[in-house]
Formats: sequence, C-alpha cells, structure tokens
Amino acid sequence: MLILLPPSETKQTGGRRRALDLDSLSLPSLGPQREEVLAALTALSDDADEAARVLKLGPRQRDEVAVNALLRTAPTLPAVDRYTGVLFDALDAPSLDASARRWLRTHVFIHSAPFGPVGALDPIPNYRLKAGVRLPGLAAPSRHWAAPVATALATMAPPFILDLRSHAYVALGPVPASVPAISLRVVTDSPGGAVRALNHFNKHAKGALVRRLAVERPRIRSVSGLRQWADAAGLRLLGGSDSAELDLIV
Repeated sequence: MLILLPPSETKQTGGRRRALDLDSLSLPSLGPQREEVLAALTALSDDADEAARVLKLGPRQRDEVAVNALLRTAPTLPAVDRYTGVLFDALDAPSLDASARRWLRTHVFIHSAPFGPVGALDPIPNYRLKAGVRLPGLAAPSRHWAAPVATALATMAPPFILDLRSHAYVALGPVPASVPAISLRVVTDSPGGAVRALNHFNKHAKGALVRRLAVERPRIRSVSGLRQWADAAGLRLLGGSDSAELDLIV
C-alpha cells in the first residue's frame, strides 16, 4: 500500500544544515519539473512586490518571499516533520520510533507544490507555494505536473494507493488507471442512519489513521486487506467494493 498525503500551508521553520538536493528526492524522474519550479520560484523572489502578488501574500506574510529566495541553501527537514497543522499534528511523526518512521519512508508520500510527491523522510526546506499558483514562465500547475506525476506513480507499481489528498493536489498528479486507488472520506453518523462529511476533523482523522498504520505496520496489499485491518483495529471503514471511495466513520 502507498499512501498519498496533502501538504500543509503551515510548516516548521529551520532544520538541519543539509541543503536541498533535488537528486536525493524520491521519484527522481520528476527532477526536471522540480528544477523548473525551483528556478521560477527563486527568480520570482527577486521582486518582493511581484512575488507577493503572484503568491497571494497579505501584508503580514511578505516575509515569506525571503523564505523562497533561500530555497537552494536553507536547512532541510524530513517532509513529514516539516509540515504542521491539523493532519500532521495528529500524525505527530517526530514522536514515532525508528520502526514506525521506516514504515513512513516506505509507504507514505506527501504531495508538495514545488517538488511534487516526495517521500515522507525526504529532506525539504521551508517554502511558500500553494497548489494552484501559476509561476511566471511556467505552464499552469496541472499541465506542468499531472502527466509526469502520473507516470512516476505508475512506475512505482504499488499494489494500491490510498489517496488522502485534497482535490487541488489530485489535479497535480492523478493516480493512473493502471494503479488501483481509493480515496477516503471522513464522516460521522447523523439522525436517520445517514452520514455527514466532516471538515476540520477530516484532517485530524486522516493523520491519526496514518499514525496508527505506522505504529502497527500491517501488511496491506489491497482495499479488502485495509478493511480487514480496520475491522480488527476497531475502526469503522465502509465502502470500497464498487466505489472509488471509502468512508471512515468517526
């Protein structure tokens, strides 16, 4: 099983002295796309006013232009430690032991805007870029990323993908038809037997689910295997037989 996570706009600052090395990132076939985005993003930072406009930064966020200017030399952190926010706070990767973190390295990718999908332990710097931002000199993000990312995922040939990304990031790298995939919706029971989708708690539940998988490290190679593990773990996970979506009931 391969899990695809969305990133977060909020990030941990600082990191280790090791600078970004694009060649060391997972999915090396995405190197050309990564380099083009990195070059465009750092060049944009030469004009603070234009960068603030393109990146849609408010007056209190203009210091993040300088963050992007230092992308090639800034310290790095493993991607799963770089991101903060509801999902990543629930996952709480820094508190996991070595075995759980090795599981994350093998099974989890995080879909970043400047680098595409990166491995959970791939070292990346702090940055500011949203999924839908079109950088000067580059095609629209979906045109820039979608086909190369789909090809890279197909080359990995995972038994199936659990796609926890938001729609904005799915557009930057749809799972190819050759790879079985299923998305996850977080819902709660409502009166009358219906279910209601959740918003804020959606991210928390997804982070907690990935953490539990990392701690228990089950061998899951199919959607039915995921449902069997969930049943044994006391989780309510429904759907998946004739649907491309699972419901996690919380």
